[in-house]
Amino acid sequence: MKALTFNRYGKAPGIGFTDVPVPTLRSDELLVQIHAAGLNPIDNLIPTGMFKPVLHFQLPATLGSDLAGVVVEVGSGVTRFKPGDEVFASIFDLGTGSIAEFAAVPERAAALKPANLDFVQAASIPMVGLTSWQALKERVHLREGQKVFIPAGSGGIGTFAIQLAKFLGAQVGTTTSTGNVERVRRLGADEVVDYKNQAFEKALRDYDAVIGTVRGDALEKSIGILKPGGQIVSLIGPLDAAFARARRLNFVLKWVFGLMSRKFMRLAKKQGVAYSFLFVRPDGTQLAEIGELLTAERIQPVIDNVFSFEQAKEALNYLAQGHSKGKVVVTIR
Repeated sequence: MKALTFNRYGKAPGIGFTDVPVPTLRSDELLVQIHAAGLNPIDNLIPTGMFKPVLHFQLPATLGSDLAGVVVEVGSGVTRFKPGDEVFASIFDLGTGSIAEFAAVPERAAALKPANLDFVQAASIPMVGLTSWQALKERVHLREGQKVFIPAGSGGIGTFAIQLAKFLGAQVGTTTSTGNVERVRRLGADEVVDYKNQAFEKALRDYDAVIGTVRGDALEKSIGILKPGGQIVSLIGPLDAAFARARRLNFVLKWVFGLMSRKFMRLAKKQGVAYSFLFVRPDGTQLAEIGELLTAERIQPVIDNVFSFEQAKEALNYLAQGHSKGKVVVTIR
């Protein structure tokens, strides 16, 4: 089968199309013929080697994490799916990729595709949906009436997380550029800061939680907008010792990650707020619950651009520019 792979880590990872074997199924897996693959920023970071200590691939490795497609075969232990089922899933952190004609998907990672979504829309959801769900519901335990700051509101995570936070009854603050202010307001944002004209740390106050989505000094500045007892859940680092322990990493990596986050943890503690790093995990049960919200149209997919399979490398380059308004998707079939 055809797949978009990288051959090595570093500045010249050798990204290109390769003929690779169709996956051989384990007893708990589905063989999915992929119709569309959603792209995420981490798809561009993995080949650089940034996550090599925690994400393990056998090279050459297939890129991509999100997919939507049709089940063509099931393992002997699969009970919830059958050939012909239309599914969507994230296979992030499972040592394989989704920008390919087929993928082996663990049953625990898959959910039935919402019938009201096409494959492109469904493929745009898994990672941003699960990340938002795990950050807002599991980590923050966001409640009705609380205030959450979700910067970069017009991006892939932002467009989904704003909608989920509003569904949970929260007030949402965000940042975006001038041309996207009304776009994020339509998604439900209550306080919108045009970062080209105003600093968010001067405009926002008394927030209960921050979801860190923007690299640079934005995370440090966000400490000042939180109430005492507030929480910062970062999706972009710094990695912390708790993450290393949860991954059962060796002592050296625990020490390194603890050192990386020490300064920020000290600043957060001084202001009376808590910090944690979140690494999304595949979860078909959660994805099915997200699917119910999509079916009920409580949350809607936001697609920026769609590329053909042959244009997959160009799609990754487009995403890397950082200007997408919603999700970038590659159609495979």
